[in-house]
Amino acid sequence: MEKFVVPNKGATAEVLGNWRKAALVVNVARRFRYVANLDNRRALEEERQRRKFKLSTTVVRAALRFADQVQDVPGNVNIEVTEPAYGFNVKVTELAELLGQQNMDALAHHNGVHGLVEKLQTSVDKGLCSSNLDNRRKAFGTNTYIEAPAKGFWMFVWDSMQDLTLMILAVCAVVSLVIGIVTEGWREGWYDGAGIAFSILLVVFVTATSDYRQSLQFLDLDKEKKKIFIEVVRDEHRQKISIFDLLVGDIVYVKTGDQLPADGLYISGFTLMIDESSMTGETHTKTKDEHHPFLWSGTKVQDGNCKMLVTGVGMNTEWGRLMATLGDGGDDETPLQVKLSGVATLIGKIGLGFAVLTFLVLLGRFLYAKQSLNDWSSEDAVTIVNYFAIAVTIIVVAIPEGLPLAVTLTLAFAMTKMMDDKALVRHLSACETMGSATTICTDKTGTLTSNEMTVVKAWAAGSVHEVRDTKVDLPIELLGALLDGAFMNCTADVWDKNDGSPPSLLGSPTETAILRFGLELGGNFQEVCSDCEVVKMEPFNSTRKRMGAVVKHENGDLIAHWKGASEIVLGLCDQTFDANGSVVELDEQKVKHLKGVIRMFADKALRTLCLAFRKVDRIPGSHEPIPDKGFILAAIVGIKDPLRPEVKDAVRLCHEAGIQVRMVTGDNLNTAMAIAQECGIYTKDGTVIEGPVFRNLSYDSMKKCIKKLQVLARSSPTDKHKLVSMLQKMGEVVAVTGDGTNDAPALHKADIGLAMGIAGTEVAKESADVVILDDNFSTIVTVAKWGRSVYTNIQKFVQFQLTVNIVALVLNFSSACLTGSAPLTAVQLLWVNLIMDTLGALALATERPYDELMKRKPVGRNDNFISNVMWRNIIGQAVYQLAVLAVLQYMGKEILHLNDDNRDELLNTMIFNAFVFCQVFNEVNARDMEKVNVFSHFFNNKIFLFIIGFTVVFQFIMVQFLGKFANTVPLTKEQWLMTVSIGFISLPIAALVKLIPVPENFTLVSVRESSNSGGEEGDIQQPLLSNGG
Repeated sequence: MEKFVVPNKGATAEVLGNWRKAALVVNVARRFRYVANLDNRRALEEERQRRKFKLSTTVVRAALRFADQVQDVPGNVNIEVTEPAYGFNVKVTELAELLGQQNMDALAHHNGVHGLVEKLQTSVDKGLCSSNLDNRRKAFGTNTYIEAPAKGFWMFVWDSMQDLTLMILAVCAVVSLVIGIVTEGWREGWYDGAGIAFSILLVVFVTATSDYRQSLQFLDLDKEKKKIFIEVVRDEHRQKISIFDLLVGDIVYVKTGDQLPADGLYISGFTLMIDESSMTGETHTKTKDEHHPFLWSGTKVQDGNCKMLVTGVGMNTEWGRLMATLGDGGDDETPLQVKLSGVATLIGKIGLGFAVLTFLVLLGRFLYAKQSLNDWSSEDAVTIVNYFAIAVTIIVVAIPEGLPLAVTLTLAFAMTKMMDDKALVRHLSACETMGSATTICTDKTGTLTSNEMTVVKAWAAGSVHEVRDTKVDLPIELLGALLDGAFMNCTADVWDKNDGSPPSLLGSPTETAILRFGLELGGNFQEVCSDCEVVKMEPFNSTRKRMGAVVKHENGDLIAHWKGASEIVLGLCDQTFDANGSVVELDEQKVKHLKGVIRMFADKALRTLCLAFRKVDRIPGSHEPIPDKGFILAAIVGIKDPLRPEVKDAVRLCHEAGIQVRMVTGDNLNTAMAIAQECGIYTKDGTVIEGPVFRNLSYDSMKKCIKKLQVLARSSPTDKHKLVSMLQKMGEVVAVTGDGTNDAPALHKADIGLAMGIAGTEVAKESADVVILDDNFSTIVTVAKWGRSVYTNIQKFVQFQLTVNIVALVLNFSSACLTGSAPLTAVQLLWVNLIMDTLGALALATERPYDELMKRKPVGRNDNFISNVMWRNIIGQAVYQLAVLAVLQYMGKEILHLNDDNRDELLNTMIFNAFVFCQVFNEVNARDMEKVNVFSHFFNNKIFLFIIGFTVVFQFIMVQFLGKFANTVPLTKEQWLMTVSIGFISLPIAALVKLIPVPENFTLVSVRESSNSGGEEGDIQQPLLSNGG
């Protein structure tokens, strides 16, 4: 069973290939429909290596030309002279070749980036005009990709027919039909064969319908994943549009964490670093500037920002051509899917043995009873064919193909419903793993708080002010510096519609809060921006925790500004303004006072930022940092970001569920503690520590600290990654939130990475397993609840199906050995298989989560899927069903006084009916594996009620009306009452069984499994079919 173990993340192609080879599969098309395409992945990696080599040779050629001082004349570049297309002076093929070859000579032929701007009839400052875009779409295409058409319903019907056992049964049906017609004529001879054929068609169409619905759910989720918005300049102002609306000629604002939505050229920007590994496999980031302006779709912005001219969209981009050629590698199969494939394989092999033995026993008894082996008739042939059909049908029932497929069905249902609850699942395995989460490491800003930031207090010119009173108390020079710092040292924007309505602010919550502060000080954003120019910028990132800019004024003055974490920016300052408007030195006493102000703001749960400035003599070079000494402190601002109202209850629910919540934030220690205490994360016996202290602890000290750690303040992304790694080594199943580019390693490392949908960057979302669409902590708790529901629902289905498997196998095999006949025919077994497979999965896998799930402890990393509680229920039901059916089988004629000519058919019909209703009521039992009351929320699941109703109605039709088709005879009211009562009794039997205590440890099969964290602690022993419920 070792081959049926895969890690939660990062499974190699070899590991994924091994389990597929080892699995016993009767329908390859269906079983492997939702697994990773390993061939595509290999081809994609080979193409990346080819591109990497191609790119390196281009660089070498460029270097050789430079070394030889070869000057190519732009006019001699071999570029096709093109006729205008829809009025544009450049063709789509030229633009594609330009980006594909990254050819600076070809760019020079077009007079550089600004020459292309003119040819594409756009404007760097004003962008495109929304009212005139049709010709642009016709000339250069839209930003959409050619995708494989979705499978239609009939393709799923075809896939369902690829089941090997159904194919064999189809052959049996044809043989039985031919022999029956030859021997008995049309009137009587076609029933057996037609009955099997009808049953096959029923199984195929019900299965196809279920699979088709699943595919539609996955398609809807895939569309949601692609809903990405980007900032562009259109109609003379910045605005957000869908990436699918992007066109050639658009001017796009690109910032840290973005994934480039199209091919383009760098126009202007600051310290732009691009990760091109998705295209070339090259792990080192590339610097982009005027000398290296080529930007590829699908690559990621690691740092910096820029304006980009879009030159290629959709299938005319490098990424589009790559995907068109090779396609997507698909999503990895989940650990539970693989694990249950192992269970299905093991049970299937046992069932295969039973089927062979059943056929041999039936055939042996038939041959033994036959008077002469030389005398054969067509009836003998029909009998042997029917024996063979029964054996094949036992294989159909015995191989629980539905186990791994039920996981897919459950996940598809859960993912669709989680979308309604504001959670977008990007990786299927996250649904399973989230149910096992034992700790959540959460950000503060925007997750626990509302992310609606407002500056409410400010220290400036020696005293603390309310924002509304700040302007009147400030010296002119200080006010000007504050406005410059607020408006110029930022990447946000203000759009004033000039219609009397408040101006619209576009940018991050922190930056818009500072912009609004500047506006409340009386500043005019447009005037300040027109009087100044940003000549150097260092964008904010979570490592620096500050943002800097050098601003050039009309009079030639160069002013450097810093804005960021209070303690860090305060450390850059040696002067400030006093109450008289004079610049004074920051002595030790003043610094101590300012730290007290920061602490006072933080104790009131305010985020604090410092703004500082100084004159500089020159513009720093492109690779030269902005000075970080000799600054004048302009202001300390306190930003109010209120706690989300639902967070307290969500944190309390986590604690009741055995999930520890830890706050990991870059904020000030006092601010973090105040918020953590308010929402219930920080308690009197908890540990609070700052990132710089945490990262310098020894291994043993860190391990001891983490046990009670509740707040990690002033942390860096590296600290978060370290915390996740340590928690995993301590056996925890870790969920972690993140929104920044530098959070990507921690999101990838965690068992469940949760990216923020509003504040999160595209890089963070790409690395995450789940995107929290509303950035709300309570949604994370909902995801945990769904995770537990998914795990529990699959356990319910497995318990139900294994019970049916055991009873059907033992009943037919024992009857074959003792009586020489099987009470359940091929048609009946196919119907039973439908009940326990597709219909059972639909009924039990679609239960919604309830709050009771959060009152249990999480399923541990090494807990066993098939628990001792499940085995107790399976064995209890199996013993009851086998006992009562055995009494009917061997003593039924006497007990029921069956003396008619059709008594054998009548008894078998009653056994069949009792068996089916045992499964119907056992399906109800399976709704809760531990509680006696299985009717809680019973009428809330409409799918469950429909499945039960459909099963009962169709069973009635089979028994009363299908006769020879289904090998049944009609039953009387008394016989119906008796057989239904036999099934009904399984309800009190299950209630009694649930009162039986189960042992703590019980192991049937042991496998070795690597931990979800990638095996850092080595392999661990994990029973697969064992306790842990």
